[in-house]
Amino acid sequence: MMSERTARVLVVGGGITGLAATHRLLELSGERHVPLEARLLEAGSRLGGVIDTQRRDGFLLEGGPDCFLTEKPWAIDLCRRLGLEDQIIGTNNEHRRSFIAWQGRLHPVPEGFQLLAPARLGPFIASPLFSWGGKLRAALEPFVPPSTASDESLGAFVRRRLGAQVLERLAQPMVAGIYGADPEQLSLAATLPRFRQMEREYGSLYRAMRAARARMGNSRGVSGARYGLFATLRGGMQELVDALCTRLPEGTGITGARIQRLRYDPANGLWTASAAGESWSASALCLALPAHTAAALLADLDPRMAELAAAIPYTSAATVNLAYRRADVPHPLDGFGFVVPQREGRTILGCTFTSTKFAGRAPECHVLLRVFLGDRAEGLDDEALLAAVREELRIYLGVRQPPLFTTVARHPRAMPHYPVGHLERVAEIERRLERWPGLTLAGNAYHGIGIPYSVHTGEQAAKHIVELLCARTP
Repeated sequence: MMSERTARVLVVGGGITGLAATHRLLELSGERHVPLEARLLEAGSRLGGVIDTQRRDGFLLEGGPDCFLTEKPWAIDLCRRLGLEDQIIGTNNEHRRSFIAWQGRLHPVPEGFQLLAPARLGPFIASPLFSWGGKLRAALEPFVPPSTASDESLGAFVRRRLGAQVLERLAQPMVAGIYGADPEQLSLAATLPRFRQMEREYGSLYRAMRAARARMGNSRGVSGARYGLFATLRGGMQELVDALCTRLPEGTGITGARIQRLRYDPANGLWTASAAGESWSASALCLALPAHTAAALLADLDPRMAELAAAIPYTSAATVNLAYRRADVPHPLDGFGFVVPQREGRTILGCTFTSTKFAGRAPECHVLLRVFLGDRAEGLDDEALLAAVREELRIYLGVRQPPLFTTVARHPRAMPHYPVGHLERVAEIERRLERWPGLTLAGNAYHGIGIPYSVHTGEQAAKHIVELLCARTP
């Protein structure tokens, strides 16, 4: 039962952001002796959002994200606070490389190439991915003057510094594999600001990455993503969701609560969130929702803020898990996967060799492949989608035998994109939030994608709310 001094806080959206926000509210309540009661309202039938781990016949299957970056500390710190530190595992030490699909074949990403640029010119020059003209153009990168523009698209940046072939054959598929988006439509400043900083500080990506390589040691044997920074949980990402749910007091999480309307009463400073036949009132409110969903709820309250949030573009995503006998996959799977350039004209964006990347994902003498798709999957039913996936795995991996089983997970409008102008849009959203006491927005639509940023924005929202409640306490 709530006392008169107990404040109620509502968190709308039960994905990883909302769970992290609710958990942090309760942590801070205890640390700062602020009595509060949290309610986590989720429209769906379960908490956890796109994170969904299943087990079948000895395989561990991820329907959503399968790992997180440790470079940003927020997810790994949360795991440690939840007592999951001994469950954190990194990528396997062997085969830390990836491939690019080009002209029907897989080619290793040149050693030292990291997402947009090479740290070593030798392996890049030796790669069969590029013509001699393309190699010469990329080799001139140290002589390209830095831009003075405040922002530009990722595509324009790579083309300007390294040429069209590097963009088309390396950067575009690697960026699409992470963001599910065309680099021509993504803001450099909002999406990958470290590359802009490299250019400004060193005048050249190659010089910047060579300096970083000298500080960190040789990068031989590593290509593509910085695989040493990826981690997951031994039993799958669902362990994080389960641990958070276990920490919530009984009755905190409410599923099937699809909020349809928000109201704010300035007379008493209370927010009211209404669903069909039920409503909840609180002193503070966190919308841990996709931007387009939050926009629909904000439309009557603050039309301009709703317009700004609704303008953040999203695409859909899908993942397909395919279980095979090892003998049925001719490719050696001597890497962590491959990505597919748009120019290849395929359905899939890429494929992770899951059982190579992480331990414990497939039984002995078996392999697990995980294909990811973006908007290319829309308009295809599961049967047509699986047929396209199997045909493209035949082309690139030589797989002709049917899988033991498959699973398909679809996530409509789940991937936010940050176009040029995104930072200004978010800044205006945050200025308008200051007009609404106790209202916060959280999620991957604003400052970064991936589990670490989702956790961080949820925890930052919780911190803001608790500080507000402390300020209100006499």
